[in-house]
Amino acid sequence: MVSKFLTIAAAIVLVLGLAITISHVSPAFAQEAPAAASANAAAALAQGEEATPYGLTHIWQTGTMVSKFILFVLAVMSAGTWYIFITKFIEQQRILNHAKIMEKKFWAAATLNEGIEAMPKVSLFRALAVAGQKASNNTTSLVGVSDWIGMQIAHQLEDANANIQGGVSFLGSVGSVSPFVGLFGTVWGILQALIAIGVAGQASIDKVAGPVGEALIMTALGLAVAVPAVLLYNYLIRRNKVILEKLRSFAGDLQTFLVSKK
Repeated sequence: MVSKFLTIAAAIVLVLGLAITISHVSPAFAQEAPAAASANAAAALAQGEEATPYGLTHIWQTGTMVSKFILFVLAVMSAGTWYIFITKFIEQQRILNHAKIMEKKFWAAATLNEGIEAMPKVSLFRALAVAGQKASNNTTSLVGVSDWIGMQIAHQLEDANANIQGGVSFLGSVGSVSPFVGLFGTVWGILQALIAIGVAGQASIDKVAGPVGEALIMTALGLAVAVPAVLLYNYLIRRNKVILEKLRSFAGDLQTFLVSKK
């Protein structure tokens, strides 16, 4: 439970850090004004003026409910991505450590019971061994003992696969959906710029700078959420394949060992 709270806190810190970075960096990408305007802006900044129509702070303070909802959705996606990555990475590393214990202690044990006790209680490898042991002791099955052992180990292997794959699909969904969420924010920002032009009756830069800046920030945020999600998804999938291969190898060796004893 404590580790979950820590990972959630880490994810929130990362999201806030991203938001603060973009809100401070985004003004640098605004179009440069004439020399006189630049001098006035520098003087304003020197006096401590922090307001800017191009940052996340301004969007949150003056933006519409749609803009705030989009920011909230992207923040949740980013926080969920990092939370799932951290928790799944820790889980994967624990399983890989269990695989090393299995390779060193299980097959070196004198008996099957000793080999099972040598592995951690939460180990997926131990669960496979226990399932195989129970199947080998079952003499009331309608099928042969060899087939029954194979069926029980296969069922346990499927459960283990479902366990290690759980939650990873969220990262793939975020990687696919978040760019479109950011694009929707872009379209909404451009719409607000057009509305401002229509109300003012002329296309002055001060009327459209804020909405257009908001639109560009939404695009950047969508990509900032999507790119890590895709990279982390691929990374976790590769590690899951390694783990599943180790589980399948152990299941095959275990089945051969149990059948040979009959």
